[in-house]
Amino acid sequence: MPVIVVAVIVPKHDKMQVVLNAFATVSPKVHREQGCELYAAHTDGDHVVMVERWTTQEDLDAHGLAAPVMELKMLWDGSLAKEPEILVLENVPLGDALKGAIQ
Repeated sequence: MPVIVVAVIVPKHDKMQVVLNAFATVSPKVHREQGCELYAAHTDGDHVVMVERWTTQEDLDAHGLAAPVMELKMLWDGSLAKEPEILVLENVPLGDALKGAIQ
């Protein structure tokens, strides 16, 4: 079963574009990592929410130590209002199998 991650990043007031640019730089590299099935950014203007899907927990663990994550931290250094909140989630199937889970 895939591993789903939701990461909530809160940039400082004037640093949203710095954070988005950092994700734009590393995302193609993350997409090539073993087990990356989804690595997608979303924003409401105040937060960046990354929705991720990894084939296995081992793939996610490797991602956490991989060069793109280290690069991301370097690129956004000093730009976050607080530490990212990272949630590793288990699917709770509801209703239609295709609509009740992150595919």
